[in-house]
Amino acid sequence: MADTTAASEPDAGPIAPEPVLSDTGPEPGVPTVLQTLRRLDSGPRGLTETEAEERRARFGTNTLPGHRGASWARVLLRSLRDPFTAVLLCLGLVSAAVASWGTACVILLLVAVSCVLRASGEYRADRSMAALRDLVATTATVLRRADEDAPPDAREIPVDELVPGDVIRLGPGDLVPADVRLLRTQGLTVQQAVLTGESAPVAKDAADAAAADGDFDRPQLCFQGSSVASGSATAVIVATGARTRFAAVHGRGGDRREASAFDRSVHGISWILIRFMLLTPPLVLMANAALRDRGLETLPFAVAVAVGLTPEMLPVIVTTCLARGASLLARTHGVIVKRLPALHDLGAVDVLCLDKTGTLTQDRPVLHRALGPDGQDDPEALRWAAVNAWWTLQLADLPTPDALDEAVLDAVDEDDLVAYDGLAALPFDPVRRLATAVVRTPGRLGTHTLVVKGAAEAVLERCAPARAERERLLTLAAELADDGLRVLAVAVAERPARTRDYTPADERGLSFRGFVTFKDALAPTAADALKVLADRGVTVKILTGDHPGTAARVCRDLGIAAPSDSVLTADRVDRLDDTELAAAAERTTVFARCAPEHKARIAAALRAGGHTVGYLGDGVNDLPALRTADVGIAPREAVAVARESADVVLAEKDLTAIGHSIAAGRYAGGNITTYLRITLSSNLGNVIAMLAAGLLLPFLPMLPAQVLAQNLCFDAAQLAFAYDRPHPSVLRRPTVLRPRDLLRFITGFGVLNAVADLATFGVLALALHGPDGLDDAAVFHSGWFTENLITQALVMTLLRSGRHAAEGRTPGPIGWAAATLTAVGLVLPVSPLGSLLGLTPLPTFYYLLLAAVLVLYTAGLMAVRARDERRLTDHR
Repeated sequence: MADTTAASEPDAGPIAPEPVLSDTGPEPGVPTVLQTLRRLDSGPRGLTETEAEERRARFGTNTLPGHRGASWARVLLRSLRDPFTAVLLCLGLVSAAVASWGTACVILLLVAVSCVLRASGEYRADRSMAALRDLVATTATVLRRADEDAPPDAREIPVDELVPGDVIRLGPGDLVPADVRLLRTQGLTVQQAVLTGESAPVAKDAADAAAADGDFDRPQLCFQGSSVASGSATAVIVATGARTRFAAVHGRGGDRREASAFDRSVHGISWILIRFMLLTPPLVLMANAALRDRGLETLPFAVAVAVGLTPEMLPVIVTTCLARGASLLARTHGVIVKRLPALHDLGAVDVLCLDKTGTLTQDRPVLHRALGPDGQDDPEALRWAAVNAWWTLQLADLPTPDALDEAVLDAVDEDDLVAYDGLAALPFDPVRRLATAVVRTPGRLGTHTLVVKGAAEAVLERCAPARAERERLLTLAAELADDGLRVLAVAVAERPARTRDYTPADERGLSFRGFVTFKDALAPTAADALKVLADRGVTVKILTGDHPGTAARVCRDLGIAAPSDSVLTADRVDRLDDTELAAAAERTTVFARCAPEHKARIAAALRAGGHTVGYLGDGVNDLPALRTADVGIAPREAVAVARESADVVLAEKDLTAIGHSIAAGRYAGGNITTYLRITLSSNLGNVIAMLAAGLLLPFLPMLPAQVLAQNLCFDAAQLAFAYDRPHPSVLRRPTVLRPRDLLRFITGFGVLNAVADLATFGVLALALHGPDGLDDAAVFHSGWFTENLITQALVMTLLRSGRHAAEGRTPGPIGWAAATLTAVGLVLPVSPLGSLLGLTPLPTFYYLLLAAVLVLYTAGLMAVRARDERRLTDHR
């Protein structure tokens, strides 16, 4: 049912009409029915089987370019492009070049494990997506003839067998299988949300009419991807396969996407590691050559120092954290993460862009108010609207009620309607924009009552009020529409009883009864989900093809702050350059009347403003924005090309699922960030201490085998980060890996760790006093080995994610890993394996002095951590 509402105006598409059966380029305008059929060399009876076969050979099948799933080998090779993996591969090759085979083998093993984990997760996601690709229309009703003289036969055939010139029939609920020109219609309305984003069905009609502003405004055309909301039609196919508007937008969505937040962070951190890695070995070699007269024999040690600086477990832990989070989402919430780094991007999202239809609302209207001619509440207007809806549905033999009629009937008691005796009905059609029911009113013998319901302009022009009164009522209807409501007018007329049929000519001399207004039904979980997102620092932006008033009303109903100056329409967006749009996007909540290019440009402007942007979309009109955002999100019921372009696929179009996904991303991102902060700061401190010890000692401060063993112990303990559950405080803000912040953190804590190591040197000097003193290399190696593992265990425990994260918590994976690391540090030097590594038991006095150093180190860690948390709080 058409209605007078701001939301019912279609969105103008950017694509010009395409000529039919032409290979020379588009022509302006929409041909008439006769011109279309002549150009197609077709007719109302459809094509013959021979003609259809010839055209299928010429134009191909009616399918979009197929999605080719990547093979296991291709996914595995793709995982090698990760910068962290490249850094480790370089270190492994250098280690092999200097004959440090143990180090090289360990590094290459870690690279292999990381690549297999990542490839496995993405390959499983690819297979899950393959199961969703079958959720599309498979058949269509087409008129075909066996030969020229045979009558047309209506039959169901696969949609990929349709060709230009085929005549098809459409009914309620049917998907439009190709671009078509309507030949005949009966009350046809089409849902074009997947193409334009507008929520209300659009009336379509076969009549030859003047060209409209854009393709989707043209009532004679329907496009692949849309669906029939009500009515029926016969249409001729004008474009199939890659020539459809659907395919044109799909092709534009395939452009190479920019680097996501995760990619940018990874590259920044990788360059930090590469610089340190390239700088450390030359420094070690030059210092030893200049001060200790050592030559290339220190090269294995220099490489071991570089390995000690690099977080070898980084690819494994990153991949494991993301894979575990993705697996948990799939099991518990049905969310498919197609690209593992997208889970980190979800955790980093601070702006979420979405359409209102189906996400904030249920894509169905509900009754708002019934108003009399004076603009005040009047139940009589609702009663007459319900009588019209009930008897139109019963007498016009409609398959299902119109969405607005269903909302009216839901609001009344059906027992009150059967008291009226229905006599005739004139169903809605897009030309009249009216529906009329003729009933016999109880107690009014000899009189028939015409009950007319429809668009305000159409009803009022058939009513009797004076011109000034009509203008007042039209102004009231426009104000209601501007307030985001859908508006229907209701009028009645008394006629003497008769037996002849009623026609549209009888719809005159009506008495106006009032307006019935509707608003979008809110999604039941939307308000709570929006509050959760706000608590987690995520700002929601609404990008819709609807009228600004409709979107603003939904915002008000949900409690989203959307003042009038925070609504921006597409025509105003067009007048802003990129810099101005980035500034406007910061303060704007609702972007209305958006075409696909507007949505993509707004997402790009938000990213340019430093935000990590998530975009939820389900239609072809969302493709450019899905690929522009840092992470594209689509529901399972989205059109196939939107699901293919998205990074994350939801079981349902529900903000609650996005909240769960963001939480999983932040937990994974929190663990990754914690691992990087702890590992890099600890490694940096060790490298500084090694460089200092190399200059102070007459022997190497630690043997390469001992460096490798220490790294393996620490790396094994760090696997616990992939299984830790961070403190809930990590959910309060986006988890973004910022290289500068990370560098500042690891520098501060790295220096503190180096101070602890240097203090250990002093302890060793006191514990090993005597004529040989620090010349006892084995004892020095053992003492520093033990201290390193214990301090790293302390760092793991005290620097976990979240304020006061280490306080009042059960041990968990991190606690047990730290305890095990401490035990290894204490036991290994006295074990048989320790002697193989060149370690030796230590005197008891050393452990007493070491305990004092560790107490001071713990106090320093707590003080620096508290200062760092205060700085972060002030920064936020």
